[in-house]
Amino acid sequence: MIIAVDGPAAAGKGTLAKRLATHFDFALLDTGRLYRAVGHLVVDAGGNPAKKDDALRAAQLLNPGQIKSDDLYTEIVADAASQVAAIPAVRQVLLDFQRDFARTPPGGKAGAVLDGRDIGTVVCPNANIKLFITARPEIRAKRRHKELQEKGLESKYPAVLAEIEARDERDRTREVSPLKAGDAWKIDTSDKTPDTVFEMVRTYIEDRSS
Repeated sequence: MIIAVDGPAAAGKGTLAKRLATHFDFALLDTGRLYRAVGHLVVDAGGNPAKKDDALRAAQLLNPGQIKSDDLYTEIVADAASQVAAIPAVRQVLLDFQRDFARTPPGGKAGAVLDGRDIGTVVCPNANIKLFITARPEIRAKRRHKELQEKGLESKYPAVLAEIEARDERDRTREVSPLKAGDAWKIDTSDKTPDTVFEMVRTYIEDRSS
């Protein structure tokens, strides 16, 4: 079984994807980490994440170990990730990695949960379950602001909100794999707790699998 969990930044899709993978004992891939790792490599090398050559070189050099880095969750890296993700050649390099993971989950797992922005529309359009998790921008900014502060990182709410709105616009309007719900079940988490969202989705999946 393949479960696609898409949506914008800080909507709660990462938390949901982790809980689903644990509950069903499926393999989990946070595809955003792929793009963050590429963005991080570009920034570290002093390159320009919006420049095709710099971003493509980083994507081709990416190895699995770099996806697990603890340095991927800064606003600089998040912005770089959004820029490299808008480059078609970069997305093509990372597409095969994601599809292989979904088709053949590591560890012999019976299924895979992929958390991203274009899983249900591009990476795995035939996924068994497609979810699109969203929330109002100001709610997502508050969540990200709190998350960064809890990690001991400097964060200012107005700047986080501005970055989230800019990233949303860039993700929605890019030519390749724009952020959209498609035929996924769209869930607004603005006024819902993580537990509520999880129970809604768990029931939905189990009903469709029975």
